[in-house]
Amino acid sequence: MAVRYSYLSEQFADCPDLWEKLRQFVITGDFTLGKPLKDFECNFASLMDMPFSVGVNSGTDALKLSLKALGVKPGDEVITAANTFVATVGAINEIGAKPVFVDVDETFCINVELIESAITPLTKAIVPVHFTGYMAKMDRIMKIADKHNLIVVEDACQAILAELCGRKAGTWGHAAAFSLHPLKNLNVWSDGGMIVTNDRGLDKRLRLLRNHGLVDRDHVVELGYNSRLDTFQAIVGDWLLPQAVEISKKRIANASSLDLGLSIIPQISIPKRPEDMRIVYHLYIVYAENRDALLSYCNFRGIEAKIHYPIPIYKQKALGPQINSMVFPVTDFQSQNIISFPCDQHLSPEQIAEIIQVVNDFYKQNK
Repeated sequence: MAVRYSYLSEQFADCPDLWEKLRQFVITGDFTLGKPLKDFECNFASLMDMPFSVGVNSGTDALKLSLKALGVKPGDEVITAANTFVATVGAINEIGAKPVFVDVDETFCINVELIESAITPLTKAIVPVHFTGYMAKMDRIMKIADKHNLIVVEDACQAILAELCGRKAGTWGHAAAFSLHPLKNLNVWSDGGMIVTNDRGLDKRLRLLRNHGLVDRDHVVELGYNSRLDTFQAIVGDWLLPQAVEISKKRIANASSLDLGLSIIPQISIPKRPEDMRIVYHLYIVYAENRDALLSYCNFRGIEAKIHYPIPIYKQKALGPQINSMVFPVTDFQSQNIISFPCDQHLSPEQIAEIIQVVNDFYKQNK
C-alpha cells in the first residue's frame, strides 16, 4: 500500500461550494484587497484570539514585514534557531539585518538557556521558530526579551493552533507570522501568509507596508512592498478556516497512533512530547537508527518519507564560511537522525498501520 506525503488532491477534491464562491467572486472584479480578504482577516484573527490579522503574500513576507514594522534596521542582529527553514533567515536578510543562530533543544525549538549568551549591543529582535508544530518556550523568551528590551516576532508558520500552557502560538510576541503555503495545516492554492498582533498601531503600519506604503490611491507615506494576499486565495483560506480545529485534532490523533506503533520498535525513538504543549504536527518526526537506509527503504516500499532538513541552514553555502564553521551539536544530531512520515488529516488507519509495518520490516531485515 502506497502512502503519499502530499494530501492536496484529497483536501480539495470535493468542494463545489468553494468553486461556487470563486465563480461569484470573479464576477465582482474585486481582486485586490477585496472584501473577502477583509472577511478572512477578521475570521483568522478570531480563530487566533487576537484583535488584528493582516494578509500578506507569504509566510516569509509575514516575518519580513513584521520585523520591518517593528523597527529592525540594516545592521541589527536577530536571534533565531539554527535548524530553521531558509525562509526565516531570508526574511531577516531582506531587511538588511544579520541572523544570529542559537542551538535547539529536544523539542526542535530554540534553546532558551542559550539565548542570553547570544545577545550583543547590536541585538534587536528574537525570532523563535515553532518548528514542526512544537512551540518554543515563549514564557521564558518573553522574559528575556523584556529584560533586554528586544522585539519578539514568532515564526509560527508551522504551528497554527499549537499551544503552550493553554495559550496559542502567535499570541505571545509583538507579532507573529503564519504561512498558508499549500502544505501547511491551514492552506491555500498558492503562497500566502498572515500576521497577527494585538497592537493597533502596528496593524496600521503593516497594512501600509504590504501595499507600497499607499495611504490611499494617490498618497505614499513610506516606501513599502507589494505583498498583498490575493483576495482569490483569501476565499480559499476562509472556506477551509472552519475546519482548522478539526484538522489539528486529526493530526494529533494520527501522531498518537504513529507514536504508539513506532515506539515498540527499538531502533526508533519518539521525541519528547511535553504535557504543557499542544503539538499540531505540521511535521511528524522521529529519530531513527540507520536513518538514510530507512528513508530509501520506505520510499522503495511506497511510503513517501522525508527529512526536514538534512543540511541545517547555518551550513548552507549562502550563509558563508564564517557561519558555516560554527557548531550547533543538537541541530546537527537532529539533522542526521530524524525522519518525517505522513501525518495529515486524510490518512486512513490502514495507511498509518502500513507506515508502522514498513518501518518494522526494515529493521527486522537489517538486524
